[in-house]
Amino acid sequence: MNSGLRIVALFEGAKGILVLLSGFGLLSLIHKDLHLAASQLLRHLNLNPASHYPVIFLDAANRVTDVQLWFMAAAALLYAAVRIIEAFGLWTQRPWAEWFGLLTGGMYIPVELYEVLRGASWPKVTVLVVNSAIVLYLLVVILKSKKSW
Repeated sequence: MNSGLRIVALFEGAKGILVLLSGFGLLSLIHKDLHLAASQLLRHLNLNPASHYPVIFLDAANRVTDVQLWFMAAAALLYAAVRIIEAFGLWTQRPWAEWFGLLTGGMYIPVELYEVLRGASWPKVTVLVVNSAIVLYLLVVILKSKKSW
């Protein structure tokens, strides 16, 4: 039993569940006053609603339609399903899941690297390092399984 694969599976499953919950959160905003919800969120985070980024956030909240919320929730459901299926495959040590995790994790690395080079911050660097570690680990698992053939 490979405990490393189980850890990666738990991480991927947690990402899937988090995105699934976010999708349900989006659905809960349908037919609601998004500007009010966005303003309450800004107040909760102690952000000045008159400063640059909160103004952009409030403006975006004013323009979001119910159809767009449905689309974003559906996209979240699809992403969550993919992550949870991958997590199940890794948990049960399926070779396809190792390859799938390698490919889906690896495709984000160039974007994450670009973002770090554009302006490094702890969250950006953390995401890049964690994702790179997972991709490298899955590559090692795949290469070791090929040697045992």
